[in-house]
Amino acid sequence: MNSFRTDKCGLRAAGLGAAAAVAMGLSSTGAAHADTFVPLPDGQRVGPGVTITRTGEHAVISPSLSANGAGRVAWLSGIVAAEVTATPEGTAGPNNGATNAPGTNNSSTHGISRVSAGYIVGCQVSIGEDAISAGVSGSVSLNSVGAGGSLGLKLGPGQVAFVGVEGKDIPKAGTYSLEYRDVELQIQGCAGYAQARSYAVVEIVGDNYSKTSLYGQPFSIG
Repeated sequence: MNSFRTDKCGLRAAGLGAAAAVAMGLSSTGAAHADTFVPLPDGQRVGPGVTITRTGEHAVISPSLSANGAGRVAWLSGIVAAEVTATPEGTAGPNNGATNAPGTNNSSTHGISRVSAGYIVGCQVSIGEDAISAGVSGSVSLNSVGAGGSLGLKLGPGQVAFVGVEGKDIPKAGTYSLEYRDVELQIQGCAGYAQARSYAVVEIVGDNYSKTSLYGQPFSIG
């Protein structure tokens, strides 16, 4: 009888020891940080001769592998479509104005209508409509995602970066689509909160220059 009790206690002790070992193993490796999936709403904007539509946008937020508290990674996906009903065919430089009138001289394209998509990224800055209309103080120069589909940004408090993801020329009227999936955006140096929101821009050059912009919903990058 005593022997049975001893064996049972021994098994219980062995089980407790195994559980303690597992607990120690988990504490030594640290708890894993799960990625955060952020669904974002569709949007549409109608401008002169163009309708911009954004669908399927989402972001996946991950902690930076550097684990220094000032870095994080966002994987960005979305689809932008531009339905263009009126644009000069071929190139028509930004100085091409109406007959006997000066040109618009207000195009950031290379002389042809164009659709572009990207993100506005800020460190300790709320990227609202008022901030965009004011030019977003502290903004840094435009960056573009490289051929590998990734981009590293170093942002300090109050700084904002405009990140170009995709772009396509519009040589004539029609529907033009930009689709990007899991584009990697690495942010370093931002010890505070970081925020981003998508943008899509269509510039139509020619006698009547127009620029139509569609902004997405702001979201936190941690």
